[in-house]
Amino acid sequence: MEKHLDSLSKSILFKNVEIEKIKSLISSVSYNISDYGKDDIIAIEDDDCNSLGIILSGTVEIQKPFPSGKVVTISNFQAGNVFGEALVFSGKHKYPATIVSSSNSKIMYISKDDIIKLMTKNDKVLNNFVSVLSNRILMLNDRITNLSYDSVRKKIANIILIEYEKQNSKLLTLPFCRKKMAELLNVPRPSLSRELMKMKEDCIIDYYKDNLKIIDLELLEECLLK
Repeated sequence: MEKHLDSLSKSILFKNVEIEKIKSLISSVSYNISDYGKDDIIAIEDDDCNSLGIILSGTVEIQKPFPSGKVVTISNFQAGNVFGEALVFSGKHKYPATIVSSSNSKIMYISKDDIIKLMTKNDKVLNNFVSVLSNRILMLNDRITNLSYDSVRKKIANIILIEYEKQNSKLLTLPFCRKKMAELLNVPRPSLSRELMKMKEDCIIDYYKDNLKIIDLELLEECLLK
């Protein structure tokens, strides 16, 4: 357990909890730790979900496969994040999507009963867990809003404005590559690239690889209104 304490201290579940307290809390519950390689399947859609997953290291993707063979990435989670937080407390303990390890990763699994035990023993863990649920709802709301837009430009403008609010800067580091961005927006990658180029030509944005600069914030906001 000692070697995992630093990773747990960086987890959103144990935010602002002292390392010695984390050590005491974890020692009071049962848990399992699994290692995954790049592209390993962590869970398949409709698999049972009986535990909360804490990403100790690496990154994972939440993917939605379709009968056509198309796969859409719903979310990307890095070390410190968690998954399955709502499912373990729901009436239907089934993963609604497939979870894939996008790099070598290490996941700690803690059962529902033991999560409850952690929350009853420490108010900070309880507050952190509720915050995770709240943030997931807000993220889902952002995705639903984005899907409601009827043009590629509106979808792009919306996701850029969301990152602008998060990073509080016109100089953005996008947390996803072009391929992932297309999947998140549910648009073909060529359509995304064409529209980004048009927005660059219109002097709304500029970009290079995963870095993007908002040239004219007012014009960017107006994209949502046209």
